[in-house]
Amino acid sequence: MDARDRLIVALYAQLRAERQTRETLEWVIRNGGLSKEVLEAIAADPVPVVTGDDIASVEKIIAIDERRKRKLQNDN
Repeated sequence: MDARDRLIVALYAQLRAERQTRETLEWVIRNGGLSKEVLEAIAADPVPVVTGDDIASVEKIIAIDERRKRKLQNDN
């Protein structure tokens, strides 16, 4: 992976972690578990590491994008 690909993977992982945190917070609010301790735990939750599945997903997207670019170049 080049620098661009690593940046994409890192941004994807960060976005995914932020979505998971937001979903957890929404669940806690809906289920009445909102307390100082719960909020502190959610806020302190570490960002999940990038998994092999994450990398595979990004690599698949990059491959599709590369094929699309080549096809466009060949059609012109």
